[in-house]
Amino acid sequence: MAIRARRYADAKAQASSNTELLWWVFMRVSGLVMVFLVLGHIYMNFVLIDVSTINYTYVAERLSNTTWKIYDWLILVLAMLHGMNGLRYVMDDWIRNPARRFATKAVVYSLAVLVVIVGSFSLFNHDFSKDLKQAAQTQGSVKP
Repeated sequence: MAIRARRYADAKAQASSNTELLWWVFMRVSGLVMVFLVLGHIYMNFVLIDVSTINYTYVAERLSNTTWKIYDWLILVLAMLHGMNGLRYVMDDWIRNPARRFATKAVVYSLAVLVVIVGSFSLFNHDFSKDLKQAAQTQGSVKP
């Protein structure tokens, strides 16, 4: 059962378990952290630089830095956990049959884990610095 409280004291009184209370706190904290991460991402990519300069080379240059990979990965993981917890509340409210609810959660959570795994592999296993070297070589060989 989802906690419907607005304050921590009310949430603590309504929580059926410590885990549920921790998820309630996580939703508040992750939502606040994501606001700043996403606004920072938008500011750095659409305000500080000209949008017309964003191309594959720009993205490869940015993602060749480990700090940016971690920054983007945090957005991915927090958004997925936050969204899946919200979806869990919705599934608990709307799917009454316990067997159907379990099956639906199993499928949805499996897809969420798959998205996080693929996103993590895409961010951390691809060597973007090789793409930059290759792009520099092709740009150097093209004559105007």
